[in-house]
Amino acid sequence: MSELDKLLEGVEVEWKSLGEVCDFKNGFAFKSRLFKEDGLPIIRITNIDGRNIDLSDVKFFNAEDYNTSNLSNYIIEKGDVLIAMSGATTGKIGYYNFIDPAYLNQRVGKFEPKEILNTRYLYHYLLTKAEFIYILAGGGAQPNLSSNKLKEKLEIPIPCPDNPKKSLEIQQKIVDILDTFTELTAELTAELTARKQQFSYYREQLLTFETGKETKQIPLGEIYDFKYGTGNTIPKSGGDYPVYGSNGIVGRHQEFNSEDAPVIGHIGAYAGIVNWGKGKHFVTYNGVICKPKSKDVLPKYAYHLLLLQNFGSKANSGSQPFVSYNILKAPVVCVPSKEEQERIVSILDKFDTLTTSISEGLPKEIELRQKQYEYYREMLLSFPKP
Repeated sequence: MSELDKLLEGVEVEWKSLGEVCDFKNGFAFKSRLFKEDGLPIIRITNIDGRNIDLSDVKFFNAEDYNTSNLSNYIIEKGDVLIAMSGATTGKIGYYNFIDPAYLNQRVGKFEPKEILNTRYLYHYLLTKAEFIYILAGGGAQPNLSSNKLKEKLEIPIPCPDNPKKSLEIQQKIVDILDTFTELTAELTAELTARKQQFSYYREQLLTFETGKETKQIPLGEIYDFKYGTGNTIPKSGGDYPVYGSNGIVGRHQEFNSEDAPVIGHIGAYAGIVNWGKGKHFVTYNGVICKPKSKDVLPKYAYHLLLLQNFGSKANSGSQPFVSYNILKAPVVCVPSKEEQERIVSILDKFDTLTTSISEGLPKEIELRQKQYEYYREMLLSFPKP
């Protein structure tokens, strides 16, 4: 008998509504006009990535701007589990893994488990219910999650409910097993991030020249014709050609409108993201078709020039960020001889394969570890219902 079988052998489980074992805190309505560049951090729905809390785009506030003494009710501490309550990220879960506290914004909810429920056990279980929670929120273009409905409709399995001490021991053992996989995945992801940053550094060094006899400066608008893709509906089945949206392949189609060329995210959360469209492919309106028009610039070299631009930071702001033709055409880049372009592309392609190819290296390892985690999570948390 395996350790997993021993752990779960003879364990009685009672399915309880979330509200029976967990309280819930809704966020505070911080005013966007009072956001600061430093101060006390605010966690918004955009900071929830589906697993963790991402502080790369965090906003801050000054407590003196608010005439209330109750802001302490909205503190987030290390180990708290949050959920996005509306918008495009509705239902996504985030684990707060930082030492310094932050504050809960409106449209973000915080779970407050009672004594019978291990917070990290709750976190792993919630990751299995993403689709259920999204449907509970109404789905569609404007989903909105009700905390009352979440507490009433979502059920969670509690082992040994009549023996809280034993119940928490079993929950902790399940957490320990699952955390082994998440920690390994986190380490591999951190290594991949470091390599990508290294890749970006070397790419910038290789593509930076002083203008001289062997190089010339050319606007991107003279290297590419940019054109938004076709159609708002994503073809998801059938056809020989991959469909590219704003960030990679999203379906299949029987037609193509671009071939062996970059695709740039045009609108939404992925505005400015650059992908390489291999072979014949179809680009939707969410992406930009990049058609090479300069004979002096190799296609793959031009692609690396696009990666260097960080179009996302230049996107027009608003509820739906977008990258205009003017933004794409404006940057002026240095272009060396074709021989030098070939040498640089050879180096960068090898680095790109190492860091981003899903079929080898770290990305493949991360994918395998994630599947392994999901397998054991399903095994450990799929208790039968009466």
